[in-house]
Amino acid sequence: ETKAGLVGNQLAIGYDLIHLEELTDHPSPNYKLVLQRAQKMANEASLPLLVIESDVVVQENTISDLLAFQKANAKSGLVGSVTVDDKGVVNFPYLKFKGVKESVIDTARSLSFCCTLFSRDFLESYDFVGLDEAKDWYDTFISKKSIELGFKNHVLMNAPVWHRPHASRPWKQLKYSNPLKYYFLKFWKGMDKI
Repeated sequence: ETKAGLVGNQLAIGYDLIHLEELTDHPSPNYKLVLQRAQKMANEASLPLLVIESDVVVQENTISDLLAFQKANAKSGLVGSVTVDDKGVVNFPYLKFKGVKESVIDTARSLSFCCTLFSRDFLESYDFVGLDEAKDWYDTFISKKSIELGFKNHVLMNAPVWHRPHASRPWKQLKYSNPLKYYFLKFWKGMDKI
């Protein structure tokens, strides 16, 4: 259904569509492959890279706000939008910033890639080819790598995005409805390695 919608709207909206099943037979998630390919494309085009995950809904100005902030902050490595629920209340994975009044947070803590802009300088400083094969997700590692390489990471509290946690991976809803089963799958079966 999603694929059909993307194919059907490709010409009308105007975007390139990459079908992962044509590139790999590795089961989902294929975050490493997606990040590596996206970095290569961004570097070849001399552009920053914007990751917007499938369980996120952006606002009309989200992308321009991220770009403007990054352009005005030369040492920016990663700039993320704070995530909120459908009522505008800060939610997972940025609960740690709930109640913050500042419009921008400079943080050494990891950013979630729900909606995150990677600067050109950072993309040219670290090659994603070196990402660990044993992991499924790289948000924490790449956030730390950005700081390690001398960049700053920021969360924009004034450019929120609606995050519907794990909407693209229903089994992860177990974290809230059946935590015991969720952690069994996570640890015993080795799912969702960070």
